Amino acid sequence: MAPNSYFPQVYKLADDVPKGCVASYGMLASLLPGVTARMVGRALAHLKDDAKTPWHRIVNSSGAIAPRPGAAEQRERLKAEGMAFRKNGHVDMKVYAWSGPSQCWIEKSGVDPIVVMEIISGWRRRG
Repeated sequence: MAPNSYFPQVYKLADDVPKGCVASYGMLASLLPGVTARMVGRALAHLKDDAKTPWHRIVNSSGAIAPRPGAAEQRERLKAEGMAFRKNGHVDMKVYAWSGPSQCWIEKSGVDPIVVMEIISGWRRRG
């Protein structure tokens, strides 16, 4: 895969994570063939400051905010959307985890809906 060629796919999928939910880097990656969780993080790190993509809704698999520039802003944005944090500072993935992409995203992406459902069922087994 060409460097940065997957960025638009990551952004479109991140745009599908609704207010009040979070997704992990791995959740997004699992829906994008050839994309890893690190690649999702790299794409989000390259967003322009005025981008509309809700980058703040993407956390690590345990619900932690990555320790990096922008972490405090991410926490504040999540709080503003009504999310509470556990004592360890993580978002509670059992409460706020994204349930998966919308039908619209599935149709536009061309991914087989059965495959999407199988991927999502794997998220629940791990969590």
